[in-house]
Amino acid sequence: MANPYLELFSVPGTKAFSLAGLIARMPLSMLGIGIITMLAQLRGSYWLAGAVAATFAFSMALLAPQISRAVDRLGQRRVLPCVTAVSVAGVLSLLLCTHYQAPDWTLFVFAAVSGGMPSMPAMVRARWTEILRGTPRLHTAFSFESVLDEVCFIIGPPISVGLSVAIFPEAGPLAAAILLTMGVTAFVWQTGSEPPVYPDDGAARGSVIKQVPMQILVLALVALGTIVGTVDVISVAFAEQLGQPAAASLVLSVYAIGSCLAGLVFGAMKIPVSLPRLFLYAALATAMTALPLLLVEDIFTLAATVFVAGLFFAPTMIIAMGLVENIVPPSRLTEGLTWMITGLGIGVALGAALAGWVVDEAGVKAGFIITISAGLVVLLVAVGGYRLLQKSVHAA
Repeated sequence: MANPYLELFSVPGTKAFSLAGLIARMPLSMLGIGIITMLAQLRGSYWLAGAVAATFAFSMALLAPQISRAVDRLGQRRVLPCVTAVSVAGVLSLLLCTHYQAPDWTLFVFAAVSGGMPSMPAMVRARWTEILRGTPRLHTAFSFESVLDEVCFIIGPPISVGLSVAIFPEAGPLAAAILLTMGVTAFVWQTGSEPPVYPDDGAARGSVIKQVPMQILVLALVALGTIVGTVDVISVAFAEQLGQPAAASLVLSVYAIGSCLAGLVFGAMKIPVSLPRLFLYAALATAMTALPLLLVEDIFTLAATVFVAGLFFAPTMIIAMGLVENIVPPSRLTEGLTWMITGLGIGVALGAALAGWVVDEAGVKAGFIITISAGLVVLLVAVGGYRLLQKSVHAA
C-alpha cells in the first residue's frame, strides 16, 4: 500500500515550499516564550515579561487576518517580504530596547509591531489547496501540516529558552527573527507553487469572518485552544504541587505526541463521511476525552489522560481547515485559514489566563473544570452549527 504522505511530495516544488514554510513558522512558537525568558532575566519582572508577550500575541491575533486579506488580494510574493521586514524590525528594536534599558512603554510598542508577522501555516496550506484542490490528498496535506504545527510547538520553546539561558538573554528572540527572515525568503522564492490571485466575484464583501459558518468554526477553535491553554498551565501547576516540576515538560510532550500521532493516522484515512458530520463526531470525542481529567491523582494518570485528550486535537483542527476550504471562495482562502489559526491562538491565551486565575483561587484540580467546560463548548458549537455548516458545504 502506497504511503499517502510520500505521494504528497511527488508534485514538483512541494518539498521546497513545505520545508521553507516549516522554518518560517518556527518563530510562532519561539517568540512569545523567548520574550518572557529574555525580560525575566534582564528586567527581573515576570509581570512585565508576561504583559509584553501578551501584547505580542494579541497584536498577532489582530494583524494576521488583515495580512492574509492583503495576500489574497495581492499575492504572497508582494506582501510577505514587506510585512516580514516590519515584524523583524520590531523584534530587533524590542531586543535593543531591552538590552539598553529603554522605558517599559517602548517594549510594548515594539512587541505590537513584532506581532505583524504573516501566518505561515495558512500560507503553506493555501499552496497545498491550490495544488490538490478537489482531491482526497488535500485532506492528507492538511493533516501533515497540522502535525508540523505540533512539532514546531514541541521543539520551538525549548530551543528559544535554551538559547536565551545558555548564550545570552536576547538569543532566543533573535534566533526566531533570523528563522523568520530565512524561511519567508526561501518560501517566496518558490514562485512555481504560489497560488494565483483570484478576482473577487463580489459575492462576499469585507472580511470572511462576517460569514456565520466562519464564526461558528472560529468559536469552536477558540474553545479548542482554551483546552490547550488550560492543559499547559495546569500541568505545570500540578507537577510543581507534587514537587516534580520537571515532569511538566513530559506531560506537555505527551499531549503533543498524542495529537501528532492522531493527526498522522487521520490523514492517512479516507472516511466516507461529510466534513460537517466529521466535525460533530470530533467535537463529541473532544468533550468526552476531557472528562477523565477529573480522575487525575498523580503524574502518571495526568500524562495518560492528557495523552487521550490530545488524540482529537489535530483531527478536529484538520476537519476545521477542510471546512474552510469548502466554505470560503478561493479569493478569500488565505484569510479564512488564518482565522482558524487566530481563533486557536486566542483560545490558548484565554485558557492560560483562566486556568491561572482558577488555580490561584481554588487549587489545581479546579482548573480542570475550565478544560471540561471548553470541551463542552466545542461540542455545543458543533451541534448548534451543524445544519448551517452542512448547508454551506453543499452550497459551495
